[in-house]
Amino acid sequence: MPFYEAVRIAVASLRANKLRSFLTVLGILIGVSSVVAVVAITSGLDRYIGEKVLELGGKTFYVQKMPDIITSRQQFLEMIRRKDVKYEDALAVERGCDACGQVGVMVGRGTTAKYGRESQGLRVMGISENIPRIGTPREVIAGRHLIQDDIDQARPVAVIGADVVDALFGEMEPLGKEISLDGRRVRIVGVAEKKGSIFGESQDNFAWIPFSTYRKFFGSRQSILIQAEAADPRDFELAQDQARVVMRVRRHLDFGDEDDFSIETGQSVMDLWQSATAGIYVTTFVVTAISLVVGGIVVMNIMLVSVTERIREIGVRKALGARRRDILRQFLVEAVLLSIFGGGLGIAGAAVFSFGLGKVLSGIMATDFTAPVQAWAVALAIAVSTVVGLVAGLYPASRAAALDPVTALRQE
Repeated sequence: MPFYEAVRIAVASLRANKLRSFLTVLGILIGVSSVVAVVAITSGLDRYIGEKVLELGGKTFYVQKMPDIITSRQQFLEMIRRKDVKYEDALAVERGCDACGQVGVMVGRGTTAKYGRESQGLRVMGISENIPRIGTPREVIAGRHLIQDDIDQARPVAVIGADVVDALFGEMEPLGKEISLDGRRVRIVGVAEKKGSIFGESQDNFAWIPFSTYRKFFGSRQSILIQAEAADPRDFELAQDQARVVMRVRRHLDFGDEDDFSIETGQSVMDLWQSATAGIYVTTFVVTAISLVVGGIVVMNIMLVSVTERIREIGVRKALGARRRDILRQFLVEAVLLSIFGGGLGIAGAAVFSFGLGKVLSGIMATDFTAPVQAWAVALAIAVSTVVGLVAGLYPASRAAALDPVTALRQE
């Protein structure tokens, strides 16, 4: 029997029992769609997080009181007891870090901005004048940045984000107008370019004021963040080491003592994300394997039923000259086609789901998020579906091929 003839017979058999065929491959469909969809979504998130980490700058690091990632309540209680990072620490890092090109300071808190009857909750941040240039530069679309004279004179001026402009001023020109920050009045001198959201949190809902003005308004008893940038990307590790040495000397830490401060880079976020996605991949493949095993068992059971139903057909074919391998091929092709059919539906379902979820996440995170179906995941899904079909159909096909034609023809 030619191979194409086996395919034609198998397709005719599946078309004759459409509902049964669909229910048969449901387990394979679920397993394949799960792995393809999870790979697509995780790849999209990897790209998204990679882009956001890249925006921080490839040679930027932070010296701060607490780490970005805290994994337990006990760790939080330990971190909160650390000493605050002071402005004097930043000056010492600036002096002692020869590999650093820029060293700036930042401190912030949540507050409410008011203009007339309008109000907006935002984050007010006291910064040094070089903060917008460290990492990925952030330009202004109107007005100017804060300058060193603003810091030296502790002027009540501010650069605000696009969300603040929309909430307080609408279509009005914000430059030169005064807003109230928790009862303190500042004059707007600049509007920063729009950055969008990251993890659903807006990057445009802020007011930058001079670091000295912030301390004048809100006091100096608050830990600050030191933001530093290596002069050369090749000296990134050296710059961190020099900053660490300066901080340890200032804290009088012995050689064996652990750091009582944190030095953070974007890589720490990527490391956490990659370890989390590794767990997601493992869990997904375990669940998928279970689904495919169940799907394979269902395919095997249905093929055994099909053999029982078609014993007389098998007898006729053998009586007309069909060889054992022809019958074996016929039922193996049918089992493989069932599995490939389930895999194809699973891929289509995963593509639709990934596209829809990408649109939903784009709306939630206010950014362009895509979850493209990966070609290797599709190839893997098709390969696994084919193998499941072969394995599941082997025993029923062998039983069909082993039937005695005389006995089969007697079957009612």
